[in-house]
Amino acid sequence: MVNSEAPFTSKIINTEIVAVTVYTDQALVTRRGKIELFGEERELVINNIPVTLDTESVRVGGFGRVAVKVGNVNIGREYATEPVEARVAQITTHIEQLESEQSYLQAQIDGLALQARFIEGLREKTEEPFAQSLSRKNLSLSETLDFVNFLGSQYTEYGIATRDSQNRKQEIDKELQALKQQLKQIQTPQPKESFKLTVDIEPAGAGEFELEVTYVVDRAAWAPLYDVRVSSTNKSLTLSYIAEVTQNTGEDWNNVALTLSTAKPGLGTLPPKLEPWYVGIRERPMPTAMSIQASPRRIRQRAYNLEFRDEDNEDEYDAVQEEVYIEAEIEKAEVSKEGSVVSFKLNNSSNIPNDGAPHKVTIFNENFPCRFSYVAMPRKVSFAYLQTIVKNPPNGATIIPGKANIFRDNVFVGTAQLDNVAPGQEFKINLGIDESIKIERDLVERQVDKKLISSNRKITYGYRLIITNLLNQETSLKLSEQIPKSKHEQIKIYLSRSNPQIQVSEMGILEWELRMASQSKQEIYYQFIIEYPPQLDIVGLDI
Repeated sequence: MVNSEAPFTSKIINTEIVAVTVYTDQALVTRRGKIELFGEERELVINNIPVTLDTESVRVGGFGRVAVKVGNVNIGREYATEPVEARVAQITTHIEQLESEQSYLQAQIDGLALQARFIEGLREKTEEPFAQSLSRKNLSLSETLDFVNFLGSQYTEYGIATRDSQNRKQEIDKELQALKQQLKQIQTPQPKESFKLTVDIEPAGAGEFELEVTYVVDRAAWAPLYDVRVSSTNKSLTLSYIAEVTQNTGEDWNNVALTLSTAKPGLGTLPPKLEPWYVGIRERPMPTAMSIQASPRRIRQRAYNLEFRDEDNEDEYDAVQEEVYIEAEIEKAEVSKEGSVVSFKLNNSSNIPNDGAPHKVTIFNENFPCRFSYVAMPRKVSFAYLQTIVKNPPNGATIIPGKANIFRDNVFVGTAQLDNVAPGQEFKINLGIDESIKIERDLVERQVDKKLISSNRKITYGYRLIITNLLNQETSLKLSEQIPKSKHEQIKIYLSRSNPQIQVSEMGILEWELRMASQSKQEIYYQFIIEYPPQLDIVGLDI
């Protein structure tokens, strides 16, 4: 507010958000505003800064055609009750319009139902006369078909119209419910709290000056979301790297330069400290001073200070202005990496409203070559699972952990979680069951040796697997089987035979790496033996 005693010492400056860097749980906001200075101003006031502000993060700077010395920033709270009359009238009018449309739709639905009942009655009344006329050859077949087609078309028309009206009525019901809830909230207004920033300045003279303020706000975040589309015929994978940005910071981000960063400024700069780890007996908890002590304020990442520029450096000022307004040449994010922190600077302006809802922005959409392979566990499933191995190019962007929607040949097959993938690194994506690899698994031998060897009972199990490649191409398959593992020293289990030969792992896993020609079959056989004292009651042999 302008000081009445010193009319030129304090001025309100109108600023707007021009850039936002979103972290995983916060955001760095940049505001700019131009003002004409006359040389006598001592304060610039910025109003309506949201309460999600981290007051320790505020930094100011600027540049212009006059040298300006920027001093301290004072932060104060303000309370104001928003005028609600105009908003209430707007919402009320919208509600009345929707209710009027709702009444019209209901009347339309009732009318269509009446017409449908009339057609139904007409059909019932004319069924017998038509049959008699046809038998007496008083009506031709074409006349009968014309009438039947008329009834059918009317039924279809009334059905479609009724469905459309009911769908629209359901949409209106949802809108009305939301508007009435919003109206209820507005009609019970609460004092609006905000921050006011007062910046001390000392201009060297008159001229235009652009103030820049940066600050960190809470209630903002982004998370990666991927669409993975795989083409079996082209052996290619299209990865759409999408970000879901949410913010409920108290201010809209309209037409801003948006950057997404993997940095975590809220965690501070120091590693966590390990405290003593005590183990004791359970006791009744007693209130202590520690239990009510406020937690220390999180250390925030410092925002940068912009160097000041004056009229002696007009070329640099013009260069900065030109850089701000250069249009993006490509519609993909500019990826930068500093250490383990990856930033995606979007080259088009973004709008993220203050509604807490997820808003999607595309970082890039790239095609990658891939190679397919299959894995199978016949003991569990009689089909193979298709996998693809993809390599992130050396000059590609780091893929950070996130959910991926998987599509194979334009069919949605499920979701997966992608891990962190650095440039130049390979990663694997599972594509679900592929019925082109068929597997038959049969127990072909179960023989109990009636002769006790060393007072032990001996049981032999034999399995045969037949794998069929129904594809028109050669493929690789990793097939895994298992034999039981003994948990008792008197129970002995061992692999006695396998074809092709294979070594059993410590956990009883058998793995075959197969190369199968197009439209081919392959047979696998393995046998294992269990020996145990007959007096033992064995569990777990559910084969």
